[in-house]
Amino acid sequence: MSTRWSLAWGFLFGIVFGFLLQKGGVTKYDVIIGQLLLEDFTVIKIMLSAVVTGMIGIHLMKSLGWVQLKPKSGSWGKNGIGGLIFGLGFALLGYCPGTIAGAIGNGYLDALTGGLIGILLGSGLFAAAYPKLRFGILRKGDFGDLTLPQILKVNDWVVIIPLSGLLILVLYVMERAGL
Repeated sequence: MSTRWSLAWGFLFGIVFGFLLQKGGVTKYDVIIGQLLLEDFTVIKIMLSAVVTGMIGIHLMKSLGWVQLKPKSGSWGKNGIGGLIFGLGFALLGYCPGTIAGAIGNGYLDALTGGLIGILLGSGLFAAAYPKLRFGILRKGDFGDLTLPQILKVNDWVVIIPLSGLLILVLYVMERAGL
């Protein structure tokens, strides 16, 4: 598939995902704060549904030869720094990057001013610090570009099917519990 078509498909799926985030209500500050306070579980339900759908969809397309997966290498340092930046932004503003985009689309000024400015500022600061970080903390605990099926030395579907089933069970239990 050409780069142009890959970008077009990515753009289309991004629009659909944003639309579904908006329809699910997770672009609203009150819903996200409700999740953080463990009072409203809409966000976790939508995200778990997206994980199952995405996991099955991507690997089905991979199995059909429509896409190739090229995981980026990871490390505990990268995950730690990324988690701190993500958590700080989430704690300060009450939005994650995806919900910021959806909230901006809804016209919420707090997402536009704090969210977009925060993303641009944070990205700029990270880009400026990257040359110093890339051979230091970002390499700590490097585990390469391995996936869970590669680590277990099994076919992708041996992990995807039980994990999808487990996540669907969690969603079912949450729904039955009225969460």
